[in-house]
Amino acid sequence: MIYITGDCHGEYRRFNTEIFPEQKQMTKADYVIIAGDFGFWHDTKEQRYWLDWLHQKSFTTLWVDGNHENYDLLKEYPVSYWQGGKVQKINDSVIHLLRGQVFILDGCKIFTFGGARSHDISAGILHKEDPLFKEKRRQLDKARALYRIEHESWWKEEMPSQEEFAEGLANLQKHQFQVDYIVTHCTASSTQAVISKGMYQPDELTDYLEEIKNKTQYKKWFFGHYHDNRMVSHQDILLYEQIIRIW
Repeated sequence: MIYITGDCHGEYRRFNTEIFPEQKQMTKADYVIIAGDFGFWHDTKEQRYWLDWLHQKSFTTLWVDGNHENYDLLKEYPVSYWQGGKVQKINDSVIHLLRGQVFILDGCKIFTFGGARSHDISAGILHKEDPLFKEKRRQLDKARALYRIEHESWWKEEMPSQEEFAEGLANLQKHQFQVDYIVTHCTASSTQAVISKGMYQPDELTDYLEEIKNKTQYKKWFFGHYHDNRMVSHQDILLYEQIIRIW
């Protein structure tokens, strides 16, 4: 069995047995996929508790990264191959699915591509090495402005590299641009335009995903990021708290 859900931001109570009773019939050979913003923040007691809590679940947790992950911490985990693609195993049953990979899970072919541009940083990014950092932060806090701090609450790696873009296309080409499902955090530019009605502008990643959309045959495309549960089209599905079975 394969289930999928949207952003968690480090909050995993939706996987309580009372809320998600289907897990009673699941084993570690069954999967729950999180479509970005898993909530991989800092190596704290609380994060270690929740990672172990997920590890104790009957299923295996898989996730693509979003724009709210600690990419400095992720770099400390080795990359390995698993079920046809590159992963980072946070523990034996909490696994980060890297960008541009095609995984084959129980005969189901899934293309993954995490990342997204943050929309909640209208006041910009602060840098701790800036001699005016404390004063700028004080002023922004006073104004209740939306800002982030590099290497603390924002990482440039939220947006993919050219190498990741190229690897994704190359891996899809190996599969003749045919997969069962696509799992991303943000989505293609045209789909985003329908959701946001022009509020969010296209960027390099959404345009890349538009290219994927036009080249690839797929049954369903699942994504998070926009904090809603919505069937945008018969193929493109936005998820937030909802957990649905796909296989």
